[in-house]
Amino acid sequence: MIEALLIVGAYIVGSIPTGVIVGRMRGFDPRAVGSGNIGTANVARAGGASAAAITFAGDVLKGAIPVIVAQAAGFPIAIVAWTGLAAYIGSICSVFLRFRGGKGGAAALGIWLAISPMVILVALAVFGVVFAVSRIMSLATMGAAIAAPPTVAALGLPHHYLLLAILMTALILFRHRENIQRLSRGEEPRFQPKRSDSAASS
Repeated sequence: MIEALLIVGAYIVGSIPTGVIVGRMRGFDPRAVGSGNIGTANVARAGGASAAAITFAGDVLKGAIPVIVAQAAGFPIAIVAWTGLAAYIGSICSVFLRFRGGKGGAAALGIWLAISPMVILVALAVFGVVFAVSRIMSLATMGAAIAAPPTVAALGLPHHYLLLAILMTALILFRHRENIQRLSRGEEPRFQPKRSDSAASS
């Protein structure tokens, strides 16, 4: 019973639409501008760097906090893994947004930061290289996601975490299916954030 409550709670926390909340505070709705996504990249395009930073931090935390709670409470690794998956599903299928959501990249970052920072170091390295070369956020995110399962396996982490990595990578790629189509056509836009708040007001 307690395990079920933990997993449901993780889903609810993961469902918190950080980008929408930040957008409303800044006078815009990320769902109505740009790509319509509520994640960091689209918030940056609509609201600038500071709005994007807040969104990113909030999305990382909503992935990390449920996992940290599960670990601190001493739940088995299997339950910790299910908790992480529930938080991730909440981020892409939010109960507060009629079961819609973002792409889940930042939430995934938070989940793995809580489970194994080494996985994040490798994923961030892949993300950084791909983004520096392409300047395409979606491509860099998918590259980082694809790197996660082999990294988990190479580190010898428990098989529950390997399964979690595989499932999350599959979901991330599925959520990026439209980006993949645009990439295949050469139409995926490069990352160009809105000018900083101070520059915009000067």
